[in-house]
Amino acid sequence: MDDTLRIDSDLDETDLAILERVEEDFDTNLETLAEELEISKSAVHYRINKLKDNDVIQGVTADVDPLALGLEMVAITDVSVTHETGYSEDIGEKLSALQGVEQVFYTMGDIDFVVISRVQSRDQLNELIDRIVAIEGVNETSSKFVMQEFDSNHPIVSNLTDEALDMILDPHNE
Repeated sequence: MDDTLRIDSDLDETDLAILERVEEDFDTNLETLAEELEISKSAVHYRINKLKDNDVIQGVTADVDPLALGLEMVAITDVSVTHETGYSEDIGEKLSALQGVEQVFYTMGDIDFVVISRVQSRDQLNELIDRIVAIEGVNETSSKFVMQEFDSNHPIVSNLTDEALDMILDPHNE
């Protein structure tokens, strides 16, 4: 795992403004965006393509409402594992590949992984936990059930601290 801070040093305030707006709504009309930012439509188009080419924008997705698909049960599962060389990447990939798993976090402290999953029923959750426990190296799980979600779709750019913005805009200034 590489701990090097990766910042695209070519980003400027206009790039961040574009990112903030497309993060809010990727279907934003380029002409409207160009008017808001007071730059040409072609400049917006060029910058968006550059952000895609540099993997700053990693894809275009649809925000699907999980409740519309009956995925009302969210569980947060703490996973403890046997510590062996390379275990974090191997087990993390296996956890991420399980159907029903939305996110996996490798953590420091008493728990090794935190798994966020979304299913339709207790039976599906029991099956998912059985698949987690079946992964070689997994010792123990402990699940919590989410009773209510609050704003689960966080924007990245508009949530940056001033310090993070400064580092993005001038990564060589310490």
